[in-house]
Formats: sequence, structure tokens, C-alpha cells
Amino acid sequence: MTERRLVFGSAAQDYAAHRPDYPAAAVEWALAGAPGRRVLDLAAGTGKLTARLLEQDVVAVEPDAEMLGMLRAAFPQVEALRGIAEEIPLPDASVDAVLVGQAVHWFDPERAWPEIARVLRPGGVFAGLWNCDDAAVDWVRGLHEALAHGKSVPQGGDAAELEPRGPFGAVERRTFPFARQTTTEGLIATLRTHSWSLISTDAEREAAFARLRAYLATRPETASGGFAFPLFTLVLRTLRS
Repeated sequence: MTERRLVFGSAAQDYAAHRPDYPAAAVEWALAGAPGRRVLDLAAGTGKLTARLLEQDVVAVEPDAEMLGMLRAAFPQVEALRGIAEEIPLPDASVDAVLVGQAVHWFDPERAWPEIARVLRPGGVFAGLWNCDDAAVDWVRGLHEALAHGKSVPQGGDAAELEPRGPFGAVERRTFPFARQTTTEGLIATLRTHSWSLISTDAEREAAFARLRAYLATRPETASGGFAFPLFTLVLRTLRS
């Protein structure tokens, strides 16, 4: 897993407060067909996905100490371990499903897929989930253009490809639309937790957010203050043979 994953720890509190939750229907579909209730939330962060897995026998694994500490504080009943996808601290064939929220694209596939296959029982499920802005909506697409200002500002779905290595079947794909109530400053707080923002200079970041504020002030959907921001959860799922 690339070391860029560790930039998120510096924004752990904002991540927990401002990143969107995962729709229950998306998580239910991700788990469909799992042979049992033991679920690994891999690269669990502050526990955004863990929160949807509390009815399962869930174990969380996260590399960043700050984020792991917040997860443990929020969910003391959950077994939470420090570790990475390339060296999962669990026994062979010990889980029925591995779910990953917003992080598969950070893994080293040559090392992570054998580890995922190792800890999954035969017939187990692997699923990656990404919460993505719905750029099919005209004003959201315009927001991306204003924010990027000629530069690439990647969204979660941009990296959402699943190319399993080893004993895995065909990849299934499904999307789950939803909306999140927010404000201009609430949206900016969310964007401050994105990797492109965390690695930008202060000047670059604040210039991008100034363009965003100006754009949202001109749109009838957002100019009045609070608004529903359109998103969807993309789920990519495969079964271990």
C-alpha cells in the first residue's frame, strides 16, 4: 500500500466528522452470498464502514495510528488491529468477507491480493466500496470543473477498478444513489479530507476553495445555503473460489 495512505491521519477528526456514510443497501449487497458473519473491514480508517458492520462479527484493520485510535474510541466493542493490506494480521481462512471502503486503489496489488485470498474462506466475498460525487448531475460536474481549474481533482470512482489476482471470480458492479444534506462550508470541510487537498500547498488549496465558494453562490441549487449533494456508492464485488 502506498505511503500516501498515511496523509489521511493528519485529518482524522475531519474525516470522521465530514466524510459521508455508506448506504445500508450498498453494504448489504456487498455482503450478499458471504458464507458467514465474520467480516474484515480492511483499511478501516476512522470506522465509516465499520459503523455499518456492527451487526456482523467484524474485525477492523487500519495502518494509521491516529485513525485507528478514533475507531477504537468510537467502537470499543470492535476488535481493531493495526496493519496493512499487504500484511493482514489475521490467520488463514479466518473471515467470510473482506470489505474495503474508499481504499482499494491505495493497495499494492501484487502483495495485497494474495493476503486477501489467504484470510478469506473459500466462497468468501471481497468488495470495494467508493462514495462518489454524482457528476452526471450538471451542477456537480460544473463544481468539479470550477474546483479543478484545469488540474485533475480525482474523485473516488476515478480509481475504482478491481483486478483480482489469484482465486477470484468475475467482478460484479452496482451503484447506489443517495444525497447528503450539507452547506458550502460543510462541503469544503469534506474536501479538506481528500488526498488531493491534503497534499496541496495552502495557497493551492485555498484558491480552489475560493473558486468553489464563488461557483456555488451562482447556482440556484446551492445559493440559498443548505442543499442536497448528489452522490452514489459504487460497489465492486468478487467471490473467492
